[in-house]
Amino acid sequence: MAKRKSPAKKKKSNPGYVKVLVALAIVLGLVLAGSAYFFYSRAFRSNLVLSHGEKYVYIRTGSTFEDVMHELGREGMLHNAESFRWMAELMHYDEQVKPGRYSVRPGMNNRELIELLRSGEQEPVELVFKSIKNRFELAGKVSKFIEADSSEILETMSSSEFRDKYGLNPENALSLIFPDKYLFYWNTPAKEFVDSMGVNYLSFWNGERKGIASKMGLSIAEVSVLASIIQQESNRKDEWPVIAGVYLNRLKKNMKLQADPTVKFAVGDDGIRRIKGNHLKVNSPYNTYQNFGLPPGPIALAKKESIDAVLNYQPHSYLYFCARPDRSGYHDFASTYTEHTRNASRYRKSLDARGIN
Repeated sequence: MAKRKSPAKKKKSNPGYVKVLVALAIVLGLVLAGSAYFFYSRAFRSNLVLSHGEKYVYIRTGSTFEDVMHELGREGMLHNAESFRWMAELMHYDEQVKPGRYSVRPGMNNRELIELLRSGEQEPVELVFKSIKNRFELAGKVSKFIEADSSEILETMSSSEFRDKYGLNPENALSLIFPDKYLFYWNTPAKEFVDSMGVNYLSFWNGERKGIASKMGLSIAEVSVLASIIQQESNRKDEWPVIAGVYLNRLKKNMKLQADPTVKFAVGDDGIRRIKGNHLKVNSPYNTYQNFGLPPGPIALAKKESIDAVLNYQPHSYLYFCARPDRSGYHDFASTYTEHTRNASRYRKSLDARGIN
């Protein structure tokens, strides 16, 4: 009989080996979980300290990553600066810092904030120009909204390049600006700001308007200066062409303009309600009671409508005008000084009756 093979012996399991595998698996799981939490906490958890909603981060031109870290720290905007630094280096933001004004919101995490700063997608600033009186005031206001400082703006508007390009000098440089609302990026350089204004200026002063001014014997800047005066004389726009005609008649006859708004500008007080003798004597190139011709520059930002009112002035024989006593905002016009004296007397009596001294 053939011998039967003895059955194979079963290997005994090693409990220690299994325990090691389980332990390793647990450790690996913990490591992975810890790593995931570490990454999540540094990338996706909110890291901004914002107590009052939206806020802006300003990154100056030429800033390094360390400058950005300093700015965020100075503003106290980060819960954890090191987690932001870690994520920024991971996303290579430290190699591509872009200047600008960035709008950040509550709840943003490191990744979202870095993506915003790295994108260069800024929130523009809105500049509204209404009652600017001179280039110094203009430069001061603009420098509060864009990165360029006031000295850079003034220097640009005083340069020979500015004079050659726009035909303006420092005294009448304000003629470049029209009262309006404008949008700029915060990191706009001074020259770029001025040239942006220049685009509107050159577009408005087309060949037709230049031709009309030339026929009138006035430069573009002189039209703007006169326009700035007539718009201060009356808030009734339908009167502007008539008032422009009065001043043009006086210029042709070599008479002093004797414009009250220029006296207020020379004195430096727009709130004067009644021009008096001491006001008329103030020594200033802008005082048209003391000087012949137009002032050296505009006394306000000339509106496009007032410029067109000068270019389309109403021809007439009037040499004088005076506010009406009825407080309508309109004026009485006169061709002779005798007639004007009567009108002025009625107006002065109305001021006396109202107690305006």
